[in-house]
Amino acid sequence: MEVELSKITEMVVSYAPKVLGAILTLVIGFWIANIVSKKVRKAMEKREIDPSLTPFLTSLIGVGLKILILLSAASMFGLEVTSFVAIFGALGLAIGMALQGNLSHMAAGILILFFKPFKVGDFIITNGYSGTVKEIQIFNTILTTLDNRIIIIPNGTITSSPLENLTKNEIRKVPMTFGIGYNDDIDKARQIISQVVNNCPEVLKDQPVDILVSELADSSVNFAVRPWCKTEDFWTVHFYMQEHIKKEFDKNGIGIPFPQMDVHMHKTEA
Repeated sequence: MEVELSKITEMVVSYAPKVLGAILTLVIGFWIANIVSKKVRKAMEKREIDPSLTPFLTSLIGVGLKILILLSAASMFGLEVTSFVAIFGALGLAIGMALQGNLSHMAAGILILFFKPFKVGDFIITNGYSGTVKEIQIFNTILTTLDNRIIIIPNGTITSSPLENLTKNEIRKVPMTFGIGYNDDIDKARQIISQVVNNCPEVLKDQPVDILVSELADSSVNFAVRPWCKTEDFWTVHFYMQEHIKKEFDKNGIGIPFPQMDVHMHKTEA
């Protein structure tokens, strides 16, 4: 009985410092890791780094530090750290093969966050979907459509497909087409269009406006009209021009033709 108690006492004396040291390492290490993560976050915010990138990098740094702390605590017990690394590596390989598709989306998400083909708040068109970028996650990008629907697109499909960012530039042209009849005065129509463009508050007056005869169509003479505006005013200018061009054409007797067909009937004698 005394022998067993002595063995227990020896084990306690031998392992107590290691256990205490491991616990202190975990507590203090995790505390320091949290402080470092917060410092990194504040530093990135001061440098005005993309808000989509900040949470990802800070969490990645925090997780990496905590893994190192866990390995350090394990080594205090005399455990071989190399064996843990081998186990983690094997688990990582198995998980990677099982989640191969998701990992490709994660890699694509990292590429999007670093190379920034778009950012939160941009209006993009990709894979047949269009909307404002609400959130860029590691695996998916979330869009909000014009009618307030939520579209979730895997990042891998975005990076492997054509992408159109409509709000990347600060100003845009507004391409429009207006048709007049063949009997109407082209110069008068151009003057009316120019007047409507000048009256639109959102059109940039320091940029040239294209008002060109673009096509002699089947039933109309078509004008290509392309004024400049700030990107956020694109639809305001578009709808303003559609309404006021129609009103001004009506006031000045210029018709907007529509497709029609003349049918000639010939009477034949029996």
